[in-house]
Amino acid sequence: MNLLIVGDIVGSPGRRAFAWIVRRMKDARTADVVVVNGENAAGGRGINLALTRELFDAGADVITLGDHAWDQKDLVAGIDSETRVVRPANFAPGCPGRGWTTIDTPAGKLAVINLVGRVFMPPVDCPFRGVDTVLKQTAGARFVVVDFHAEATSEKTAMGRYLDGRVAAVVGTHTHVQTADETILPRGTAYITDLGMTGPHDSIIGRDTQTILKRFTSGMPAKFEIAHGDASLQGVLIKLDVTTAKARSIKRIRETMPKA
Repeated sequence: MNLLIVGDIVGSPGRRAFAWIVRRMKDARTADVVVVNGENAAGGRGINLALTRELFDAGADVITLGDHAWDQKDLVAGIDSETRVVRPANFAPGCPGRGWTTIDTPAGKLAVINLVGRVFMPPVDCPFRGVDTVLKQTAGARFVVVDFHAEATSEKTAMGRYLDGRVAAVVGTHTHVQTADETILPRGTAYITDLGMTGPHDSIIGRDTQTILKRFTSGMPAKFEIAHGDASLQGVLIKLDVTTAKARSIKRIRETMPKA
């Protein structure tokens, strides 16, 4: 089974690129199942319910979130109504929504777990202890995939090693910079430190370059506008072995939407 996992969608350019590229990959059977991090889909700050429906219509099967999960207030009120949207499982107990979900695929049930890191991030519960708890609840799934939304490469690498052989894939999100360390770990888990982003590539992590440069050079506050121009989709394509429930291969993806 071919599993496409897509890096953080940034604003409307990212949504357009996702729709254009994913529809074609699904039509060509290049991707059977699509998981996407959508926590920057609404102008770079969270996602709302309307945009979750837009991404599902465009080909997403599961949407994961991160530290911006609650930036759009209607998602706070409505996330419980959409089982295919998952927020970090190690948020404080009592938060709305769910930290993992299971979907049916042609090769069996696929569980998707979302976690958020603690290094250089807002305070949350331990992701390592949290994932152990969740894995007990996903025991009926054929495949398990983890989106670890974290800042520090060391923390993400540690999570990959911690879960090696226990899940099919561990992918990092959050930095918007795609790493070149995709690999199959010794016990069969596909891993990459960061998927990158899906959005305008002539930018600074999806934001207008001049605005960000002004902030860095002057130290003055500035509104971080979404950049314009050509948009790319970044992520990985993982081939899952239906017999072993582990990963056969992982390939970095970077596809640019054609100019209008």
